[in-house]
Amino acid sequence: MADIQNGDSCSSSPLELFERVTAQGEKVRSLKAGKASTDEIDAAVKLLLSLKVTYKTATGQDYKAGSPPVDFSPVSNNGPTTTQDEDFVDPWTVQTSNAKGVDYDKLIVRFGSSKIDKELINRIECVTGKTPHHFLRRGIFFSHRDMNQILDAYENKKPFYLYTGRGPSSEAMHVGHLIPFIFTKWLQEIFNVPLVIQLTDDEKYLWKDLTIEKAYEYAIENAKDIIACGFDINKTFIFSDLDYLGMSSGYYKNVVKIQKHVTFNQVKGIFGFTDSDCIGKISFPAIQAAPSFSSSFPQIFKDKKDIQCLIPCAIDQDPYFRMTRDVAPRIGYLKPALLHSVFFPALQGAQTKMSASDPNSSIFLTDTPKQIKTKINKHAFSGGKDTIEEHRKYGGNCEVDVSYMYLTFFLEDDDKLEQMKQAYTSGALLTGELKKVLIETLQPLIAAHQQRRKQVTDEMVKQFMTPRKLAFDF
Repeated sequence: MADIQNGDSCSSSPLELFERVTAQGEKVRSLKAGKASTDEIDAAVKLLLSLKVTYKTATGQDYKAGSPPVDFSPVSNNGPTTTQDEDFVDPWTVQTSNAKGVDYDKLIVRFGSSKIDKELINRIECVTGKTPHHFLRRGIFFSHRDMNQILDAYENKKPFYLYTGRGPSSEAMHVGHLIPFIFTKWLQEIFNVPLVIQLTDDEKYLWKDLTIEKAYEYAIENAKDIIACGFDINKTFIFSDLDYLGMSSGYYKNVVKIQKHVTFNQVKGIFGFTDSDCIGKISFPAIQAAPSFSSSFPQIFKDKKDIQCLIPCAIDQDPYFRMTRDVAPRIGYLKPALLHSVFFPALQGAQTKMSASDPNSSIFLTDTPKQIKTKINKHAFSGGKDTIEEHRKYGGNCEVDVSYMYLTFFLEDDDKLEQMKQAYTSGALLTGELKKVLIETLQPLIAAHQQRRKQVTDEMVKQFMTPRKLAFDF
């Protein structure tokens, strides 16, 4: 799956943004004229409004049909500009000016998804008989599409499967990359279902300055880290696009079906592609969409085409699957369901996501205990006050403190986390002491991961990545 990439083709010029708004407006009119479903029209209108906001942010002008921008402030080379009140989120860029991070409630409205509320969490607990994962309890997975359908299927003994992925842009993964895999492993264990994991090495070759050989090498190295998370080899299939697309006619047939039903104007409107992008980028979304359909994996599901898919992913991947859900009924398939996570913030603050391309923004799974300690002490943004006296008097701000944010991901003890929050907010706990708790939490976690990874052999990787029947009968 796509990771965040800085300074890529998503940094659209004002003219390109104008063309995207125009194309999306044409799509809305076409859907209305063709009497499309209300859901399709509403989704297209929401995207059109979002694009108009982005256009105004970049140019300082309202969009006017037939009037391309002639006087505007240039878009930064480092990505789209944002206003104080607007966040920018797409599959390649996450940017906000708010130290608290992205406003996820606004994002739910903008993307048209549903909030994971207490009622849904309680239902998951009731249906599975398991205590909800702390990622659910703490709102780390905060949004969904059709999760109730998945629970209905489970209650009625109907099968479903899990699909998630990784875009192998570097040899070493960072701790933020663990989040979807930790949660997906929990989902697989409580529901006892098959899992497919896509490694989009083809995408990284198309977007990054990598050779095909290097992209594939990264995929294999990343597979070792994924296997080290503890997935069951009898229930999990990991695949490289560069490998599997040539092996599976079912997968390629679905890619072609999707490609036929998505126009160039649609992908330009959804992903911001321009006339200067290579055709590989334009066709790639269909490759990420195809694993959402069970017939892409005949070795697992035989000829079954009606097995629903549940996709845990960060919400920046949602545009791919909005497209997928739009196409699915037109090619005779079920829409995939989704669970969306928040972004894992960079050490320097929640205005952007942790990036493997910036070693000082990231804690890597290869870091030593000393490197982890140094990075946190030196780079982790603090919500504390400037002096000890002020901090003791006024307390710290957990909403912007990166050390506290990281603890919400990795400190599983709810009571201890609440104690940390109360102590830091009151001023009883200092920034250095909070960082120490995070260091002592991450060091053993990463060391344990490194030990498990050492035990992953090339033969194990080959077994996980060999197309085969899993421990389920369909």
